[in-house]
Amino acid sequence: MFSGLEWYWWLVIVAVLIVSIPFKVKLMKWWSGRKQSKKKGKSGKWGDEE
Repeated sequence: MFSGLEWYWWLVIVAVLIVSIPFKVKLMKWWSGRKQSKKKGKSGKWGDEE
C-alpha cells in the first residue's frame, strides 16, 4: 500500500486526525482568548506603556 503501511494503519492515522481536530480548535480558541486577556491586562495597568 502507500509508503509500505498496511490499510489498517491508515485507518488508525485517519481516526487520530479526526479525533484531534476538535481539540486543536478548542486549544486555538483558548490561546487567542488568553492572548487578548494578557494584552488587556498590560494596557490597563500602566496606560499605553509596553
